[in-house]
Amino acid sequence: MTTSPLERAADSFAVELGRHRVERGLSKKQLATLMGFDPSYVSHVESRRHRPTEDFARRAEAVLEAGGAIWQRFREYDDLRHARTAPPHRDPPVPGQWLPPGTGLIVEHELASLTYRDGQYHCVVRRDLYNAGTDPVTRYLARVAVDRYPNDPGRSNRHHRDHPLTFAELQLRAYRDDRGEREPMHWRAKHDRDAFKEFWLLFENADGRFPLYPGDRATIEYEYCVGQEKWGRWFQRAVRVPTRALDVRLDLPTALEPQVWGLETSLSAEEGPLRTPVQRHDDGDRAIFEWATENPPLNARYRLQWRFRNPPTTVSRRNGASADPARPRPSDRMRAAGIVQRGADLLRQPVRQFDLPEEEAVARDVVDRLLTALAELDELHRFSRGVGLAAPQLGLSCAAAVVRPPDRGAEPVVLLNPRVVDSSPDTDEQYEGCLSFFDHRGLVPRSLRLDVEHARADGSRLITSFAFGMARLVAHEIDHLEGRLYVDRMAPGVPLVPVEEYRETSHAWRY
Repeated sequence: MTTSPLERAADSFAVELGRHRVERGLSKKQLATLMGFDPSYVSHVESRRHRPTEDFARRAEAVLEAGGAIWQRFREYDDLRHARTAPPHRDPPVPGQWLPPGTGLIVEHELASLTYRDGQYHCVVRRDLYNAGTDPVTRYLARVAVDRYPNDPGRSNRHHRDHPLTFAELQLRAYRDDRGEREPMHWRAKHDRDAFKEFWLLFENADGRFPLYPGDRATIEYEYCVGQEKWGRWFQRAVRVPTRALDVRLDLPTALEPQVWGLETSLSAEEGPLRTPVQRHDDGDRAIFEWATENPPLNARYRLQWRFRNPPTTVSRRNGASADPARPRPSDRMRAAGIVQRGADLLRQPVRQFDLPEEEAVARDVVDRLLTALAELDELHRFSRGVGLAAPQLGLSCAAAVVRPPDRGAEPVVLLNPRVVDSSPDTDEQYEGCLSFFDHRGLVPRSLRLDVEHARADGSRLITSFAFGMARLVAHEIDHLEGRLYVDRMAPGVPLVPVEEYRETSHAWRY
């Protein structure tokens, strides 16, 4: 079934309206109240039952302060509705014409730079502005958003709820660059949420006001800091104001062996790789990654992501270990990350079963701690065969474990009160490692299939079958809950292989 261009334009307006409403944390009823409309009308527009009017679009743009995005979608819809098409010879409209009167601000060039040092991310955003509108501009809306686990919204929300971002830690500073002289700019908070800060940069300070008048240009710059415990390894730029050129720069330590890649998306295209590659050059002990684009479409989003093949030293310092520049032993890195190591009595003791559903809250808290630790471990080491973590390895004597499959995009499997109810007689031998014994690898026989009965947090039980690599990972974690290590499964006389001599790192399981 196909839709007409007019219907698609109306749908785009509804999507834009809904997206900005959700970003502002407003319900449909709250938005309607602010706009002076009946709540049912907002609901009908978002659900495509009613078409938007010009008055509705202008009020929505003003209330949600969408940088012209909502107004642009309405103009596209309205042009189609009235069958107004531009002559073929007509030049495309300049960005200022996309916006309602009074909001014709254009970013002629944005340079966004992010530097990582000693566990802190320092961001500097510099924008060259041009007022193409009809009224003076006295403030500029800026945002800071963090997402510790961008691939797991639930976990990220819980993390930031427990560890909210604060304006105090941002150390926010802003300036207007006027002919080489940096004039401080005051700022005022607009929205203050756990993982999202929105603020007005004011064209004023204690010495006076300096509005950006129609036809004038100015350069503004603001900077802030966020610790790595709150900043996920991504840096996103969203085009909310018509922009002529965008440059993004990452400055990372070469010692951490950073690997960087990029993604982009827009209202008309699904997420995909950047159309041009990220460029790298090294400057002493710093790896500089740069990417640029011209005339990005309004509401396009560009994201640079990275990983460190070597762990940041701040992970060790946060857990009480020294920040020795020499690379520590693998087991030292795990110990510094809070993983209980071989020799601890807890690893040799069967754990306590949860009393579910009475202990549902306790079980969920333990699982959350396991998932958080697992995500942090992923930053220390690339587990190409998947990885598991059992509660005793975090010093918790309870029957909980999580297992992440080799596919890094797959959701971790949660095991509460697990027990093996059936296994295949067919076995094979593969090398295993253990977070609690990370200096060595050992050849361990395991069954090729396991049937495991385990519980949900509400007390209901289910049986899940695991095969090949997942069967091995799950069996390894269940052993931990029973007080066993993989060395107990090895055949007599089979030696352990020091990790320095092991040659199968980063190779997938072989079946």
